[in-house]
Amino acid sequence: MAKKMVTMIFIYIIIAMIVLPAFITYCSYHSHSPKETETAKPEAELASPEIIRASELENYIKGVVAAEMPALFEQEALKAQAVSARTYAVRNMKERNSNAVPYNIGQAYLSMEEMQQKWGDNFSTYYNKISEAVDSTRGEIMTYENEPILAVFHAESAGKTEAAENVWTQEIPYLKSVDSSFDKNAPNFETSISFTYDEFIKRFSNQYRDLSLHKDTLPQQLKILSHTPAGYVQQMQVGNQTLTGREVRETLHLRSSNFTIQTEDNTIIFTTKGYGHGAGMSQYGAEFMAKEGKTYQQILQHYYTGISFSVYDSKET
Repeated sequence: MAKKMVTMIFIYIIIAMIVLPAFITYCSYHSHSPKETETAKPEAELASPEIIRASELENYIKGVVAAEMPALFEQEALKAQAVSARTYAVRNMKERNSNAVPYNIGQAYLSMEEMQQKWGDNFSTYYNKISEAVDSTRGEIMTYENEPILAVFHAESAGKTEAAENVWTQEIPYLKSVDSSFDKNAPNFETSISFTYDEFIKRFSNQYRDLSLHKDTLPQQLKILSHTPAGYVQQMQVGNQTLTGREVRETLHLRSSNFTIQTEDNTIIFTTKGYGHGAGMSQYGAEFMAKEGKTYQQILQHYYTGISFSVYDSKET
């Protein structure tokens, strides 16, 4: 009997040595595993470089619209500005064969902090309005023959926009002169600025070393020679040189090159119409068209002749 008891104890010990470790392992595994009713969370996905670049571009466009167009403008006008600014930026990126967002290409830009300083208590209202305009046109650009256009714009025309060849001497098929008569209702459409004879001569002498002007006969040395079809000054005689209207505008910092001249009491008075170079989209024109019920695409198709719309893909750059 004792011998049988020893045998049974020996068998129990062997069984314990085999079963107990397995049982411990089983308990340990299930105490750290998700319950059957729970779903394990997947690892977070990293955003692709294309997504990051696209997001940065759209945030940049919001800063451009905030800087370039009043937030009080109609939503369709803001959308038109967003597409123009985005197209201008994408064209620059493709020319440089780069996906880096270009912050220094001549478009005004406001950071979030600058927007807050500019708008104060209205920051949330204005930022949300501009964000909606940009987000609703996300990635949209204008193209001509499958390439992003040179989407230039200006504040207000003199009643007609200017053709590219009359601003930069190079013809661009989609930058034609078009009607923008609504601009005549824009604030400060017509303004005047005066220069004394001495100040006028100094400005041009500093800019053009070979130019000769004489104070005693200054009025006789100034003459507008020709206008573009849109009404901007094309050429003007200034002393012994013939300058373009754009050169005169830049030298005197005039609002536009659509101007007239008169002299009075040792003073030269320039009266200008519009504001800006006059080519491409008029921002106030876009605002007035939006008030008339035009969509942003209709506005853009009016100011940029023969263009199409497409969605920018950062992978193509």
